[in-house]
Amino acid sequence: MQSTRSRAIVLLLLLAAGPAAVRADPAPASGPASAMPQGVVNLSASASVDVARDLLSITFSTTREGSDAAAVQSQLKQALDAALAEARKAALAIAEALGHVGVLTVEFFASAEGPVVNEIAPRVHNSGHWTIEGAVTSQFEQHVRAICGLPPGSTARVSGGAVMDNLIGDDVDRWPELVAEEGAHLHIYGKGEARPGRKMGHVTRVTR
Repeated sequence: MQSTRSRAIVLLLLLAAGPAAVRADPAPASGPASAMPQGVVNLSASASVDVARDLLSITFSTTREGSDAAAVQSQLKQALDAALAEARKAALAIAEALGHVGVLTVEFFASAEGPVVNEIAPRVHNSGHWTIEGAVTSQFEQHVRAICGLPPGSTARVSGGAVMDNLIGDDVDRWPELVAEEGAHLHIYGKGEARPGRKMGHVTRVTR
């Protein structure tokens, strides 16, 4: 029963996402342990769309992701901009299909075939943590506004925008130099052991 329900939910989300649904190679079912392997996606960049939704209003905030912030803002901007309109429509369709109230984050890959859904998070998300210092209204405040029925806050970026770097594993050991860096806003999550691949915090630099 649980497996059938889970598959129904996944199907609902993929139908709601439309052309931006995850593209995969179908595999025959083989009992409870069956799986659907994903096909290869030739991606050029990734981006996240945060939808803050209540019964009356909707706001969007978009995060562009990449290993080099300058490259994301220049070389990859065209690919992301081309996919953004479709990605926003898909994110809104998912939120409405779920009847979701509050912040919902949908992470996409930008590809030649259009945006491809990578992750759906019915909550505030790490990719939007830059909004704490980098946006007029943070994703956390936007979430509270939505669930309380308050008007949405502005999603405009402050000054010239912001760049956020995740602190992965031992990166968190750099905290003394980061906390001393002028203009750097350091956030440490207090997770304890810094294991490889584990997000231990982030640092946001606001562009003035």
